[in-house]
Amino acid sequence: MEIGFMQFAPVLCDVQATIEKIDKLSAGCAGIDLLVLPELCNSGYNFESKEQAWATSEEIGQGIFVQFLESLCLRLGCHIVSGLNERQGPLLYNTSVLIGPQGCVGRYRKLHLFMNEKDFFEPGDAGLPVFDIGPCRVGMLVCFDWIFPEAWRVLALKGADVICHPANLVLPGLAQQAVPVHALTNRLYVVTANRIGSERELTFTGMSTIADPKGQVLVQAPRTREEVGKAQIDVSLARVKDITSRNNILADRRPEHYALLATRDTA
Repeated sequence: MEIGFMQFAPVLCDVQATIEKIDKLSAGCAGIDLLVLPELCNSGYNFESKEQAWATSEEIGQGIFVQFLESLCLRLGCHIVSGLNERQGPLLYNTSVLIGPQGCVGRYRKLHLFMNEKDFFEPGDAGLPVFDIGPCRVGMLVCFDWIFPEAWRVLALKGADVICHPANLVLPGLAQQAVPVHALTNRLYVVTANRIGSERELTFTGMSTIADPKGQVLVQAPRTREEVGKAQIDVSLARVKDITSRNNILADRRPEHYALLATRDTA
């Protein structure tokens, strides 16, 4: 199958302008089976107030952005993972949605909020789900989740072949170095779709990345240019967890010694 990312700059507080950008860039997406878009793609990122964050949010199934993604999936014959400023009741979540030609397949809500996100969003409450879309099994993380290896390993244990990682990264180069390591240590594929451009005092770092189960970078975008990146993958490689004839990264675990990981304590 073919997986890919769309690196661009969503427009803060202007979902229609963002939709127009995605629609234009989609001309380069022919043949992609699974496409990943950046974090908070419908709204932009660096809000001035809770009111602004609220005004740019939408409920899944009741907003124009997800409806547009559904139509794009139909047109391209693919699945799309996108960041979403999600509203549910009186609460906002920094969410990643998985959309297919038949509509919304599932969602993940960001567990680890970064900096000022804590002023606008609730911590994720939907766990770490994995979704079977036929050609592969998909897990999702969002941006700052990259620094928490526990989340990556849980998705691997649940059978994810590809982890889709919408992002609005601002710490230069760090996640882009870590993503191939997570791919290697969990023996799966990762697609990080970062954005470019600036919002107020923040500058985003681009370098969207696709990495394979050997930790090799298959595709990496530049820092500042809009780009659709894509790579052909062999999903079966993500299902082989053997490192040697006598070592398997999942079977060789010693969870009886990992209890500290399930607490907030430090040694």
